[in-house]
Amino acid sequence: MPRTPYRRLLVAREMLRERYIEPLPLRELADAAGLSEFHLLRAYRAAFGETPHQHFTRLRLEHAKRQLARGAAVTEVCFDVGYSSLGSFSTLFARATGQSPREWQRAVRTLVPVPADLPPLYIPSCFLAYFHDPPE
Repeated sequence: MPRTPYRRLLVAREMLRERYIEPLPLRELADAAGLSEFHLLRAYRAAFGETPHQHFTRLRLEHAKRQLARGAAVTEVCFDVGYSSLGSFSTLFARATGQSPREWQRAVRTLVPVPADLPPLYIPSCFLAYFHDPPE
């Protein structure tokens, strides 16, 4: 990624992470990073393997999954992560996961019936074993 300081791209990435709930125009991201829109798109993809929009969508879906795993209602999650249409959210979620939000929630809840037990789904078992059962 020649001639694009990585720090500028990190500014855009952090802005996406902080403001994933609200629509964020590419122009605003580019201005914050001090790049043109087209240069930001090319450089961001080269650095992170996805466009800002793809990253934005992935962030929203990750937050939605966490809320669904904790037992929140699909409609509530849809609006909490910044979508204004339940149909659009459900379609996007299904495209990304292969299941509707409700189906995904049921599947996760059968694996981990108590939300407090959710971390084992995301933390490698070797790491959990080491820190939950420290060596004597």
